[in-house]
Amino acid sequence: MQYYSRSPEQTEEIGARYAEELRPGDVVALEGDLGAGKTAFVRGVLRGLGYAGRVTSPTFAVANEYEAPRGAVVHCDMYRILDEETLYELGFEEYLDGRRIVLVEWSENIAYALPEKRKTVRISYGDGPEGRTIETVEAL
Repeated sequence: MQYYSRSPEQTEEIGARYAEELRPGDVVALEGDLGAGKTAFVRGVLRGLGYAGRVTSPTFAVANEYEAPRGAVVHCDMYRILDEETLYELGFEEYLDGRRIVLVEWSENIAYALPEKRKTVRISYGDGPEGRTIETVEAL
């Protein structure tokens, strides 16, 4: 599916609607340039899952964990993860145990470690400073 957003708020709303199809065990690879709106999309997903607290980018923490009414969620940012050893030291594979929804920003940096059966969300710049195209894809 493809969506068009004209603001961060619309990106969040698209994320909230997308959350309706997510279940524990789902892994979502988020792709997009720096500042494209990946974290805004994740804020919407968490809101759609019933989480009412603050959602921040895990750029320096690498992973933030949330308990939402519709299940546990981990939001990862792999921008700084460039090798398998670092990923292993973080214990990333433990997040793939099927008990939580895993949202991975900069997923292309760890594509080798993600399950083949995953969902992908691509966010790219569109018209104007706030315009974004959001494409959702599910691997078979």
